[in-house]
Amino acid sequence: MTHNTPLSPRPLRHLCEAQRRVLTTAQLRAHGVSAAEVNEQCRPGGPWQQILPGVCLLHPGPPTSEERLHALLMYAARSPIGDTAPGVPVQPSADEPHRPTYADAMITGLAALTLHGFSSAPPLLSLDRIDVLVPRLRRLRSTGCAHIVRTASMPAPEQVTGVPVAPVPRALADAVADIVDANVVRRLLTEAVRGGHCEPAAVVRELTQARLLSRPHVVDAVDSLLAEGRSIAEDRLYRMVRDHGLPDPVWNVDLRLPGGPHLGGLDAYWPEQAVAVELDTRAPRTDEDALWSEYARKREHLERLGITVVHITPKKLRDAMEQQATVVRTALMASGDRDPAAYVVVLPR
Repeated sequence: MTHNTPLSPRPLRHLCEAQRRVLTTAQLRAHGVSAAEVNEQCRPGGPWQQILPGVCLLHPGPPTSEERLHALLMYAARSPIGDTAPGVPVQPSADEPHRPTYADAMITGLAALTLHGFSSAPPLLSLDRIDVLVPRLRRLRSTGCAHIVRTASMPAPEQVTGVPVAPVPRALADAVADIVDANVVRRLLTEAVRGGHCEPAAVVRELTQARLLSRPHVVDAVDSLLAEGRSIAEDRLYRMVRDHGLPDPVWNVDLRLPGGPHLGGLDAYWPEQAVAVELDTRAPRTDEDALWSEYARKREHLERLGITVVHITPKKLRDAMEQQATVVRTALMASGDRDPAAYVVVLPR
């Protein structure tokens, strides 16, 4: 038998092209290939090679990036008969015959960021190891190019070119955990926000859960990230007002009672209608509850004075700008039905 010999009796139509070149020993047995035959084909100089324990590459040359990813997932995926053998991809549904699914395994770290399209992440073929995320109790070890990353809570994977990939915030946290170069960390985090992959709060939440905010170079990168995210959110707020025909507000102001205390800063304010917009760019750190209490106290104080406060998150501005514009427009139109607001002094912030 050679590497061109068809494997029978089970056909391989349901597998993608890369998977037809990468199979587990369990799959090969299902196709009638004995362990002895596998060993013979994978001998030094033979037509096949064992790329990972229990996973065979059915040609003698180096694996492509796609073959490598599928081999890693086959090695790490949950096996129907337990963790003593590499996993077998679950056969996809009839309407998606080209896309395999893998149980309890996904690509994370730098490789995942590359798949998500990060220009600051290295090419897949240049990575000596690739992070694979699995549940904490899985009995697997890192070997070869497979670096096993365990988690108590698996995120919902995203499919990128038919490969299950960790969401950007989780992939960032797993990548940053092994990076000591502050410039690289800053570039990755900045691209995540500037490229529209995710919001800063989601990144900080994952970094916090991974206990990475005790590292000074990560904290510095997060501070830059939050400033970047704030700037992007403000630009979206300007665009919302312009593109959806809202009246021009006064931007970035402080409110005070005449001769009285400071009431707080606002991102946009319509004095005639007594309507304010405040961007919620809080980062979910340990002081989140205290900061939220401060937001809530300011909002309650302003509303007692008759000022309507519209609270908008950067994510809502990104994903549902028209809906947020409708909320603001409704608040402006409803101002005529309310009692006049208290007189406040508006100052530039």
